[in-house]
Amino acid sequence: MSRLKELYQGTVVDAMRERFGYKNAMAVPHLEKVVLNMGVGDAVQNAKVLDSAVGELSVITGQRPVITRAKRSIAAFKIRTGMAIGCKVTLRGERMYEFLDRLFNVALPRVRDFRGISTKGFDGRGNYSLGIKEQLIFPEIDYDKVEKIRGMDVVIVTSAKSDEEAHALLKLMGAPFRE
Repeated sequence: MSRLKELYQGTVVDAMRERFGYKNAMAVPHLEKVVLNMGVGDAVQNAKVLDSAVGELSVITGQRPVITRAKRSIAAFKIRTGMAIGCKVTLRGERMYEFLDRLFNVALPRVRDFRGISTKGFDGRGNYSLGIKEQLIFPEIDYDKVEKIRGMDVVIVTSAKSDEEAHALLKLMGAPFRE
């Protein structure tokens, strides 16, 4: 079992029950999934760029990404319906906990001038979105093999009903929020 899951079952559930007054341990919010999305607009001209993005995302997550395709044509960007324009990975279970552990404790502190992640990323339904500017913060990425620095979106989906509950859950799990 991953370190973050042990932390959740050992301390977070009790602390959340005490703070919010849940009568049952099953009512305590939990992590449902983590979705990583990497948009690759350069893939319109060069298809090999998408292959490198897929490779980097699979090294970071340990799971093969799904290639996302354009839903409709956009003439200004020279995009046609069905063109490959990005990739995404949905993590659940053990891989999700392992990834979040590495994100909170290893990758985010490697960001230059890091003071914490913003508390404005909550969507009103208990989910948190975070943008990462470069994939080099993950230690799995080999700096010499990177063709271009790309960012990615990380969406943490929880079963919390409100932003306050989700903030408390992520804070107790070790998310480095800015004070």
